[in-house]
Amino acid sequence: MKVLGILGSFKRDGITGQMLDQVLANVDPKIAQETIFLNDYTIMPKSADLDVLVSKLKEADVWILAAPTYWGGISGIMKNFLDCLRQLTLRFDKYGDPHALGTFANKHYILLTNCYTKTLENVLTGATDATFQTFDKVMTAMGVIKVGEAVQTNTFGLKELAPKKKAELKSLGQKVAQIKRKDDLTVKRYIELFFIVAVMAFITMVLQTGILKLLGLSLGFWSNYISFVLIFFILLATALRILTLAKHKRK
Repeated sequence: MKVLGILGSFKRDGITGQMLDQVLANVDPKIAQETIFLNDYTIMPKSADLDVLVSKLKEADVWILAAPTYWGGISGIMKNFLDCLRQLTLRFDKYGDPHALGTFANKHYILLTNCYTKTLENVLTGATDATFQTFDKVMTAMGVIKVGEAVQTNTFGLKELAPKKKAELKSLGQKVAQIKRKDDLTVKRYIELFFIVAVMAFITMVLQTGILKLLGLSLGFWSNYISFVLIFFILLATALRILTLAKHKRK
């Protein structure tokens, strides 16, 4: 197994670099690892440097991608790198829809980002969401499987990571050695979705029955249907929001 750290920031030793270093430092020493600083390369379509980077991606089993969040999105350095990978990793059908070539199928990845935004503000507004969404969209299109992610908020003036954040990143590094299967999580996601829908439907029926009984009302088919859909939608949207908050720790 080999782990490749990819740093897409302006500074090697900034907070983003420290986050990456902390994860890599806690990867099992028996696992080979390498770090690339994207600023060291001239990244353009068909450039020799891009070919070198693609070769490194092919050699590695796990990628740890680290990039700060700027203007509510992924850093330009990392975005440029991902943009240049499109033609090398995807084929486009006659409708312009992308299809993975299988170049990087079943590899794994970990995401790291940070921002100036305060922790509470990030929780409420999801300032780092766009960064994760861009990463995930690209990785999913290429067939790469997600292992985990971490966020460092409130980085303005921050010189060093706090012990709590270091512990979180340490855990991510240790997680790398536990990666054994190279399958996707599609079945798991469908099972999770089934149970979410089943639980939400049950709660909706309980609430709807209770409310109607409390008000002494008896509704017709369409009134029952509309009230069920509204309650179900509110509950499901709330559940998905909570799951998103749990997934993106944002702190």
